[in-house]
Amino acid sequence: MHILLTGGTGLIGRALCAHWAEQGHRLTVWSREPSKVAGLCGAEVRGVARLEELGEEPLDAVINLAGAPIADRPWSSKRKALLWSSRIGLTEQLLSWLQGRTQRPALLLSGSAVGWYGNGGERELSESTPPVTDDFAAQLCGAWEETALRAEELGIRVVLIRTGLVLSPDGGMLKRLLLPFKLGLGGRIGDGRQWMPWIHIADQIGLIDFLLQHGDARGPYNACAPLPARNAEFTKALGQALSRPTLFPAPAFVLRAALGEMSELLLGGQRAVPTRLLEAGFSFRFTHLDVALVDLLSHQ
Repeated sequence: MHILLTGGTGLIGRALCAHWAEQGHRLTVWSREPSKVAGLCGAEVRGVARLEELGEEPLDAVINLAGAPIADRPWSSKRKALLWSSRIGLTEQLLSWLQGRTQRPALLLSGSAVGWYGNGGERELSESTPPVTDDFAAQLCGAWEETALRAEELGIRVVLIRTGLVLSPDGGMLKRLLLPFKLGLGGRIGDGRQWMPWIHIADQIGLIDFLLQHGDARGPYNACAPLPARNAEFTKALGQALSRPTLFPAPAFVLRAALGEMSELLLGGQRAVPTRLLEAGFSFRFTHLDVALVDLLSHQ
């Protein structure tokens, strides 16, 4: 296949490029810095600064993962605008370009997140659960999905990936936690009861490839392991995997004071389950958090 990726130089994009290049697919990454694509994604991966550089080259699938990191800094008005434009604005550009093409891909697989559900509390969240849309993260994910779904009007099959917390030693939340936990400074967040829908990076790549190959897949899929963990369980499991104590909790009032509205990403949670992936026959390699963490940390 010829696959176009946005967000190809990010954590998931880089892993997808490595996986698909090994399978012999032809890969193009749309990037602000195309000269860096080969170094980050593999020598055989092409980087383009403008979609028009593709001309009318046949294209089989588009994987739309671009978006500024949502938890890197507090949500000022300027930061919210960037988070919005880097997802919704970029997806609109992509749709406009696809509309002008004679040959269109069969599939648009577009990113989203379990934040689509809002703070789910104790509810078990499958893909059929309605969202709570009173927070910024839920509104952001909702608009991103709605924009991507407009590709159906162009005859393109749309798959939406509601990703949980992707665990990888190469980036994301786990990499940020490793140093404080190794120093014995780790601890639960708030009361530790909030649910964390986690997924091993290998399963994240596996399920995206699975949905690419299944021509009847469409709509939203929760990309998280079948057994979500509470924050206190996650904290304990990571401490045990590193043989370190976890005695330094982060109180909720401190997080709210320091991070403002963004603190709800850490203090809220989603008990999300991958109902549709399991029904479709996808088999997770890592279903238990402790096993996943031991595997990931063995690569350190």
